Amino acid sequence: MPRRRIGFWYRLAAVIAKPPLVVLIKRDWRGLENIPADGGFITAVNHNSHIDPFAYAHFQYNTGRVPRFLAKSGLFKKGFVGAVMRGTGQIPVYRESTDALSAFRAAIEAVERGECVAFYPEGTITRDPNQWPMVGKTGAARVALQTKCPVVPVAQWGANEVLPPYAKKLHLFPRKTHHVLAGPPVDLSRFYGKDMTQDLLKEATEVIMAAITAQLEIIRGEKAPGTAYDPRRERIEQRRRTQAQSGHEGEKSK
Repeated sequence: MPRRRIGFWYRLAAVIAKPPLVVLIKRDWRGLENIPADGGFITAVNHNSHIDPFAYAHFQYNTGRVPRFLAKSGLFKKGFVGAVMRGTGQIPVYRESTDALSAFRAAIEAVERGECVAFYPEGTITRDPNQWPMVGKTGAARVALQTKCPVVPVAQWGANEVLPPYAKKLHLFPRKTHHVLAGPPVDLSRFYGKDMTQDLLKEATEVIMAAITAQLEIIRGEKAPGTAYDPRRERIEQRRRTQAQSGHEGEKSK
């Protein structure tokens, strides 16, 4: 696969980040042939650790198609972090936008320039008790349907064994393996040319998340639950349980 121009800032970040990653984490990387050699595309990746963006970026960097991550626009404004974010071509997300599609305008422009844009469709580290991918948000589907670019589903596992979800303590020994499996592009062609309604975006997102989950099943050698964990539904159910418990305790006190 030909290597594209990466640039000074990305190479500097790699010089800083790669040595500890190589020393501390073994690698099992598969599916590199599914990363397009040319043209803009999206990778849709599961998220199960605060450090998996670094581990995943290591994989993606080695393909020659460096990822442009979406990040809060405020991170781009000040200091060394802002300089690195701007210099490496990361993509600011303007969350204050009232237009859901314009919030991803920079991602759309990057894809149209021929870049790789990396999405974490879950929007945050998974809260599934067994660390399977959750219900996804629609941003990746919006950009994909707007640009008609390839969407490569990527599953990863192992960074979460170094730093479990929402934990603060690293588990470096014994040395863990970072598994990555990139699948073939997801076929979203049946959604092209249709009104981009919320229902359509939700359905396209479900297709993307199913493809990511299928790759993770291969890595883990087990089946995922039939229904993806939905944090919003869980919050609603938790409120109902709390209200029911409060009502029950109120009845007992009478």
